[in-house]
Amino acid sequence: MEHTTGQEFWDTRYAEQERIWSGEPNAVLVEEAAGLEPGTALDLGCGEGGDAIWLARRGWRVTATDISGVALERAARHAEAAGVGDRVDWQRRDLGTSFPPGAYDLVNAAFLHSPCEGMPREEILRAAAAAVAPGGVLLVIGHAGPPPWDPDAHPGVHLPTAEEVMKSLELPGGDWDVLRMGEHERVQTAPDGRVMTRTDNALKLRRRPSAA
Repeated sequence: MEHTTGQEFWDTRYAEQERIWSGEPNAVLVEEAAGLEPGTALDLGCGEGGDAIWLARRGWRVTATDISGVALERAARHAEAAGVGDRVDWQRRDLGTSFPPGAYDLVNAAFLHSPCEGMPREEILRAAAAAVAPGGVLLVIGHAGPPPWDPDAHPGVHLPTAEEVMKSLELPGGDWDVLRMGEHERVQTAPDGRVMTRTDNALKLRRRPSAA
């Protein structure tokens, strides 16, 4: 790759535009977390903060991490503007080498994909599962394939199914309940303005209260 590290790649990507993402929370997070009792949440790869800010506005205490300092500065500004700046702890971390300590009632990993070589996604998601408190929820959202307007997007990036993610977590039997596992469609606007349908997938697990 042109950039030698994930940090350089993502800082450059975010610096190219004032806003990369919509600023809205991911629809699956809204669907799956709206009924949860607010507690502590960990948002992995938070980007410009859409998910973290939505959670904070609903009463969650959020730890939000990203490898890009540019994205985190932007997210912090958006949180202040939304009046929830004091409810989110923004942390710059390369999750492959530094994972937040502690246990959380919700761990959210939405579109944790990277074209940068060496990102240990499966190891990061296993650490995410280990960070879920008893009775808490793990939500992993991913792309099921490239966007229909760019079939060559994500070259060299494996986009696993929800079933593959489940298998890779290597969870102990009897400790988790599967609440959602499979594909779903969503409408997305292409860069040229066309409205198209994209397929993603999601895995939602609850750690049983009795789990150690």
